Amino acid sequence: MTSISELANKAIQAGNIPGAVILIGNQGKVVYRQAFGLGSREPKKMLMATDTIFDIASLTKVIATSTAVMQLVEKGKLNLEDPVGKYWPEFRTNGKEEITVRDLLTHYSGLRAALDSQPGWSSYGTALRMIEEEKAVRPLRTHFIYSDINFIILGELVSRISGVPLDSYCTEHIFKPLGMKDTAFKPSSNLRSRIAPTQYLQGARGKMLWGEVHDPTAYRMGGVAGHAGLFSTADDLAIFAQMLLDGGSGKNLQILSPLMVEKMIVPQSPPDKIPLRGLGWNIDSPLASDRSFGHKGYTGTGIWMDPASNTYLIILTNRVHPNGKGNAEPLRTKVLSLINETMAMTHRPLLSSYSESGKSNSEKVQTGIDILVEEKFSPLAGLRIGLITNHSGIDSMGRRTVDLLHQAPGVKLVSILSPEHGFSGNAEGKVPSMKEPFTGLPIYSLYGDVLRPTQKMLIGLDALVFDIQDAGARFYTYITTMGYAMEGCAKKGIPFYVLDRPNPINASFVQGSLLDSNLRSFTGYFPLPIRHGMTVGELANMFNGEKKIGAKLHVVKMRGYERTHWYDETGLLWVSPSPNLRTLIEAILYPGVALVEGSNVSVGRGTMTPFELLGAPWMNGEELASYLNHRKIQGLRFMPAEFTPNSSRFKDQLCYGVQIVLLDRQVLDSPALGIEIASALYRLYPRSFQLDKTLGLIGSREVLEAIKDAQDPASIVQKWQGPLEQFCRLRSKYLLY
Repeated sequence: MTSISELANKAIQAGNIPGAVILIGNQGKVVYRQAFGLGSREPKKMLMATDTIFDIASLTKVIATSTAVMQLVEKGKLNLEDPVGKYWPEFRTNGKEEITVRDLLTHYSGLRAALDSQPGWSSYGTALRMIEEEKAVRPLRTHFIYSDINFIILGELVSRISGVPLDSYCTEHIFKPLGMKDTAFKPSSNLRSRIAPTQYLQGARGKMLWGEVHDPTAYRMGGVAGHAGLFSTADDLAIFAQMLLDGGSGKNLQILSPLMVEKMIVPQSPPDKIPLRGLGWNIDSPLASDRSFGHKGYTGTGIWMDPASNTYLIILTNRVHPNGKGNAEPLRTKVLSLINETMAMTHRPLLSSYSESGKSNSEKVQTGIDILVEEKFSPLAGLRIGLITNHSGIDSMGRRTVDLLHQAPGVKLVSILSPEHGFSGNAEGKVPSMKEPFTGLPIYSLYGDVLRPTQKMLIGLDALVFDIQDAGARFYTYITTMGYAMEGCAKKGIPFYVLDRPNPINASFVQGSLLDSNLRSFTGYFPLPIRHGMTVGELANMFNGEKKIGAKLHVVKMRGYERTHWYDETGLLWVSPSPNLRTLIEAILYPGVALVEGSNVSVGRGTMTPFELLGAPWMNGEELASYLNHRKIQGLRFMPAEFTPNSSRFKDQLCYGVQIVLLDRQVLDSPALGIEIASALYRLYPRSFQLDKTLGLIGSREVLEAIKDAQDPASIVQKWQGPLEQFCRLRSKYLLY
């Protein structure tokens, strides 16, 4: 196999780069660090060294600016959903009034790629005035335009909100705490001998840019800007990369909370828009797994990280030296491919491939379908089967359960049944039956004219298989669909198989009021607490036993699963189980925020962050945020927010309310959060908030009456502890893990 050194030396010999530093980290250790070629060709030759300092160009966007922005969000000083004009009033001109902080971070603001490049302007202040006069070139949130202007604006917001220049803020709050001793804007001239120069200024023989920013806009702005200007080394960037992979922790300090890191690296761009973007980061990264993320810089730099394998790759070159030409892309592409190939061939982490010790601690959980594949589908051999599934029915390699069963030897898949949101998982409202395009099999809807399998759907089946990702909340309808299907199979004597999957919000927490027995419905199949702490396989066992369904039930258990696992700790690819649970953070908040959505309240459906937003035209965001923050609800912060849903409740109406910032999922009692919200709305807006309409999801008349009686939410939560203890005793009979 070609080695990294061969790839680097070939790139140098081809004249693509003068030299490079390549560093790889895996499982918390640096496993490869090597310098190649020259750091400088002109005006004198200088060998590249592993501690060479590079102009990292657009890596500034993610290393400095995005991190600073997310720190301010975490501290409650900045809201992603706020219009930029809230913090920079002069920005609100020429149609830019609705551009939000999120739009800048995801590059969907519609603003141009860069400021005018013609000579004649200079200074930071001039750049800001030019931005104030800018007009969007595309409608807001319709097109991806990778824009330096977006991040110049973000850098200015950091300065305005923190009260210090961007470089000072980043030094004090990011670089110094992490021990990134060689990372800075405008590096000291004393470091010149270690800095890799870039090119002659403006392409003419004369002044070589050596320790001064290469980006022309950042140069004119004085060397400090949100989009470019940062200098760093491979070792410093390794510290930063490991901090993100460790959930925001570095040098025994928490630079960002794990949940802020998670927000940065999951899709945050408008729905159905390509490319997908995180907050600053490119999440369509080619490293190792679908969870990887990264960013590149114009000068030939790049950083990529993969949480699934705890791996990072740093490639630093000054490919623009000395004449502004060169091309680092072939090297970057080939090294990424080599790493992926190495990991695929060895089935081991890179630490095992590049050194003699170390063992992966990030093995994937094997779900029910994985186990079925491993057993060569033997439990289903010779059977004609139906499959209840949707887009979430995939194995750990991303292969569809439908395809695996359709191609399985000795198994005859004859039909598919789909739950709410349909087979594709993105439909709203009633879903019609249809044909599956790749297999040609019929898809019978269980969320259309009927909610239960009919005689026609079950006729001729020897077994019915269930493989759908649940969300961990009592009122999530997929588990009701499972219960109804079990009842139908019991009547026909058809065996029912459940391919088990993780509870995404972990299966160790049991929280919330139990459902009143006379309030059972499609969103309440069994008297569960709001957060039941069970897997779908365990729920199937409970339903079968306690409701005396009599189904011939078979649960295909997972392997490697622990009850305390959050979904992002399973090693499995996150697939949004339904259209408005796009991230794990939203799934964690869902059992609480959803409690009030039966009422005249928007929970952010029709926005970029459902269940992270709460509002209505009749609310006062500042008042509600202040009230809820005063309640000191563990694990959360509330920030005033304004938003306009483009669908669902209050479509196209401006809503005032709060953005909910999740800080610590371990201490959050999400159903208690729901009661706090309902209580706050009833106390602050008794004439507007329709409390009675929350009964179906709260599920307890006693809890509803306690809210009306203005009882303290903490005392309401305390009252359901007794019933919860009884439920936990019942639950223990059916636990599989």
